[in-house]
Amino acid sequence: MSKRSLNGTDFTAMVLAGADQLQQHAEHVNSLNVFPVPDGDTGTNMNLTMTAGVSELTKSGSGGVGSQAGVLAKGLLMGARGNSGVILSQLFRGFSRYAASYEELNTVQFAQALQSGVDTAYKAVVKPVEGTILTVAKEAAKHAVYFARRTSDIPELMTEVLAKAKEALAHTPEQLPVLKQVGVVDSGGQGLVYIYQGFYDYLSNQIANAPSAAVGTQGQAGFRSAPAVSYTAAKPAAQAPVSAQARLETDDIEFLYDMEFFINRQLGDAKGTAFDENQFRQALAVNGDSIIVIADDEVIKVHVHSKAPGEVLNLALRYGEITQIHILNMREQHRDLLSAGMDAAPAPELFADIPAEKARVAEPAILPADELAAYGFIAVASGQGISDIFTSLGVDVVLSGGQTMNPSTEDFVNAINSISAQHVFVLPNNSNIVLAAQQARDLLEGERSVTVIPSKSIPQGIAAAFAFQEEESVQINTDSMLAAVGHVKTGQVTYAVRDTHFDDLEIKAGHYIGIEDSKIVATEEALLQTCESLLEKMLISGDEIVTILTGEEASSDDTLLLSNWLKEKYPDAEVEIHEGGQPIYYYLFSVES
Repeated sequence: MSKRSLNGTDFTAMVLAGADQLQQHAEHVNSLNVFPVPDGDTGTNMNLTMTAGVSELTKSGSGGVGSQAGVLAKGLLMGARGNSGVILSQLFRGFSRYAASYEELNTVQFAQALQSGVDTAYKAVVKPVEGTILTVAKEAAKHAVYFARRTSDIPELMTEVLAKAKEALAHTPEQLPVLKQVGVVDSGGQGLVYIYQGFYDYLSNQIANAPSAAVGTQGQAGFRSAPAVSYTAAKPAAQAPVSAQARLETDDIEFLYDMEFFINRQLGDAKGTAFDENQFRQALAVNGDSIIVIADDEVIKVHVHSKAPGEVLNLALRYGEITQIHILNMREQHRDLLSAGMDAAPAPELFADIPAEKARVAEPAILPADELAAYGFIAVASGQGISDIFTSLGVDVVLSGGQTMNPSTEDFVNAINSISAQHVFVLPNNSNIVLAAQQARDLLEGERSVTVIPSKSIPQGIAAAFAFQEEESVQINTDSMLAAVGHVKTGQVTYAVRDTHFDDLEIKAGHYIGIEDSKIVATEEALLQTCESLLEKMLISGDEIVTILTGEEASSDDTLLLSNWLKEKYPDAEVEIHEGGQPIYYYLFSVES
C-alpha cells in the first residue's frame, strides 16, 4: 500500500518495530565480535540504548514526526551505552534536528533527515573509521537522498535504504581487514541493519514475512536465530582494530596536534564580535584538517588537527575566551601506541569487566560553593577488589561496569551531579565507555567542570589515579594522568569462545588467550602457560613493576605458581598481587617500567 508521508504515529510504530528487531537478534550481533572473547556485546549495548529511547517515546503520547523524533533522540542520548550506543544516539539526534519543524515527512525530507543523522554522527567521532556502523549509515543515507527524487512512496524508499544498508554491511570486511580475517561483518553495522529491517517491516506491512536482515558471517545466507538478549551482557559496536595504523609511518601524520576547545563568546575582550563560521573554517584549514565547528550564540566548540596550534588559539581569541583546551601530539601518541603493540586507532573492547549489579551512585549533595571540594573522581570498574582499590585511591563514585553492561550517558550525568566538587575527573577504564563519558561531559557543559581521562583499561585507570596530586591544577593533573596512562602495558587472560585465526595464531575454542593491550599475542591449552607466554612478551627489561589482579575464577594455587614463576624468571621485577574479583578474565596484568 502506498504511503506518501510519514507522520508521528508512523514514526513511533516503525521505531518500535526496529527496536524489536534489534532485541530479537542482539545475540547474533554480539556473536560478530572480532575477538573470540566471551563478552561480545555490541548488540546488547545497542539494544539497551534503543530501549531507553523507546521508553521515552512510549511515554510521550502522540505528536508530529518532529516532536516524536526529538523525544526519541533525548532518550537515546541519555541512555547511550558504549561506542555503538553513542553513535546510534547521534544518528537519531541529527535526524531529529532536521525533522524538528515537520508534522510529517515526505520521501525527500525523510532522506534528508537520514543524511542529517549521518552528518551529526560523523562529527561526534573524532577519528571516524570506515567499515563500521558509520559507513553503513552513510551509504544508506546517500542512496536515500538519490532515490527519494525518484519516488514519492515512503515504503519503496525504505526498501531501497534497507537494501543499500545490507550491501554496505557486506562490504565492511573489505574496508577493515581484520573483519575479513576473522570472517565477519561489522557488528554495529549489523545492528543498524536490524533496526532498518524493523522500519521496513512496519512500513511495508510485512512484519511476519520480511526478508532477513542478517548478513552475519561471510557467506552465511541467513542469521542465527537468537532469543531476546539478557541485560547482563553488553558490548559496543566499537571499532575493530585497524591494522592499517600499524603500517602508518609516524612522520606521515602531517597535522600532528589534535586540538579541542570551546570559545565562550560571552567572555573576553572579543565579547560580541560577529562570527563567520565559513571564514573561521577556511582559516583553520590553512594548516589543519579534521575540522569540526559547532557554534551557537554563546559557545563555539572547535576540533581540529593542526600543525600550528598557536595560530589556531590566536584565531580563536578573536571571538571570545578559550576554555577546556585539550591538545594531543598525535605523532607522540602514535609512537607510544606502536611501541606498546597497539594500533593508533581506538582500541577494541577487550576488557570483560561485567557488572552484575546496577551502578552505585550516591544521592546528590548540594553544598555552598565555598564548601565544595577541589576535585572529585568517578571510575568505572567491575569486581569488588578493583572497586576497593579505586576507593582507596580517593575515587568518590565507582560505577559498576566495564566491557559489558556499560554505564549509560545518564549514569555518568547522575554520578557527576552526585559529587560536590569544583572539578570532576572521570576514568572510563574501557574504550567502549569513553564516548558515553564524553557525551555526559558535553551535556553538562556550562553547569559542571568535567575532564574525561580516556583510560581504556583498569590498569590504566589505576595508574592515572595514582598520578593525581590534590594540590596541583586541573591542567597539570590532566597532563600527569594522561602520561601515566601512556606508560602502562595491560595484559588480560581469558578463554576463546570459538575457533578462529588471528594474525599468526590458530585459536581453538576453549583454549586460553593472552591479550596485550589491543592484540591477542598468546594462546595455549593451559592457563598458566598462557599467562607465562603473555608476560614474557610484556616484560622487556626484566626489572619492571608487575601488578596482578586476580579474577573471580582464578585459583589461589594457580596464582601462587604464577608468582613463583615470575620470581624465578624475573628476579629483578617488583611483583604485587591484589584480589580484583573481575569476571571472565582470570588475570589482569599491569606492567610499568
